[in-house]
Amino acid sequence: MTLTFHWFLPTYGDSRDVVGGGHGLPAGAASGARPATLPYLRQIVHAAEQVGFVGALTPTGAWCEDAWLTTAMLADTTERLKFLVAFRPGLVSPTLAAQMAATFQWHSRGRLLLNVVTGGESHEQRAYGDFLDKDARYARTDEFLQVVRALWRGETVTLDGEHLQVEGAHLNRLPDPVPDVYFGGSSPAAGRVAARHVDAYLTWGEPPDAVARKIAWINELAAAEGRTLRHGIRLHVITRDTSSQAWAQADRLLDGIDPATVQKVQAGLHRSESEGQKRMLALHGGKRDDLEIYPNLWAGVGLVRGGAGTALVGSHAEVADRIEEYHRLGLTEFVLSGYPHLEEAYWFGEGVLPLLRERGLWRHPAEPASPEPASIPFATAGAQ
Repeated sequence: MTLTFHWFLPTYGDSRDVVGGGHGLPAGAASGARPATLPYLRQIVHAAEQVGFVGALTPTGAWCEDAWLTTAMLADTTERLKFLVAFRPGLVSPTLAAQMAATFQWHSRGRLLLNVVTGGESHEQRAYGDFLDKDARYARTDEFLQVVRALWRGETVTLDGEHLQVEGAHLNRLPDPVPDVYFGGSSPAAGRVAARHVDAYLTWGEPPDAVARKIAWINELAAAEGRTLRHGIRLHVITRDTSSQAWAQADRLLDGIDPATVQKVQAGLHRSESEGQKRMLALHGGKRDDLEIYPNLWAGVGLVRGGAGTALVGSHAEVADRIEEYHRLGLTEFVLSGYPHLEEAYWFGEGVLPLLRERGLWRHPAEPASPEPASIPFATAGAQ
C-alpha cells in the first residue's frame, strides 16, 4: 500500500523557532515571526503540493484563524492538494456542516477532507457558547456524524436526539466525492465515536508500542461495529542530510525555548481534559532532559505546544526507517509539520520521500499509476 502524507498549515503564525499554540492554551498564545497571511500560506501549500503531500491539515481553535474560511481562500491557488479541515461539531448544525462540505467539494473539485475535533477543553468550548461536559460532547459528536453521514447518502433526516434535533433535513447537492472523516481521541467515549463513524483514526506521536496498543484497541471497537478503519499519526519532523545536523536543529529549537514559558505552558496544559494531551505530557514530564523518548522520537515540541508534541528527528534515512516502523504497525497516513513549515516541507519532500519511493512505500500523487518509471521532482535525491 502506498503511504499517504499530509502537511500542516500554521494558521496561527510560523517561525524558525517552535511556535506555541494548541490544546488548553488561551487565545493569543500562538505567535510567530511570519504572520499567517494568505501569501505566506500559499507558499506552503504550493511547496506541499510540489513535493508530493496529498493534503494539508488546518487546525481549529481560538488560537488560530478559522479553518473553513482560510482553506476556502486557498483552494483555487492549488490544483491537487486536499485540505484536511479541522472543525468542531456542535458549534454549527449538522445540516449546515454537511452543506458546507458539499459546497467545498463542488468548488474545490473534490479536495476536502474533514478532521472532526470534539473539543477537549471545557473553558474554550464555553467561549464559543458550548456548555456541555466532555462526555456529553462526544455523545453529541455521535449524533452529529449520524446526521451528516445520512445527509451525504442523500437521505432525508429527522432526529430527536439527546443533544441534536433536526426535522426533514435534506441536501440539494451531495458531496462528490464524500469527504473522508478523520478523528482522534484516546478516551473510551472517543473510541466509540471513531468505531462507528470515521474513515481514518489519528493518534499523536507516541512510541511504537503505545501506538500499537491504541491501534489494536480501535480495531477491536471497529470490528464490533462491522467496520475497518485506516490509521494515521500526527508528528512534527526535523530531517537533514545527516543525523548530527538534524539533532543540532533540535538543540537549536530547544535553546530558543524560555524556561519560564515552559513552566507557564505546562501549567495550562496540565488542566487539559484531553486524554491524548495527558499522554503527551507524560512523555517528557515538563523536563528538558531525556527528550529522545524513543530512537529518533523527540518530545521537545510538547514543552511549549499543546496537541502534537513529538517530532521525528534524524537523517533522511533514519526518519524513513521510523516511518517504515510505524507503517508495520498498521499506519498508512502521516500528518506532519515542522518549523518553519515552508522550509521543512522541502527538507522532508526532497530528503525522505524519495527514499520511501525507492522502498516501494510511496508514490508521488501526480505520478500515473503505471508500471513505467515516472520522473518526479527530487526522485533522484536519495541516490546521490
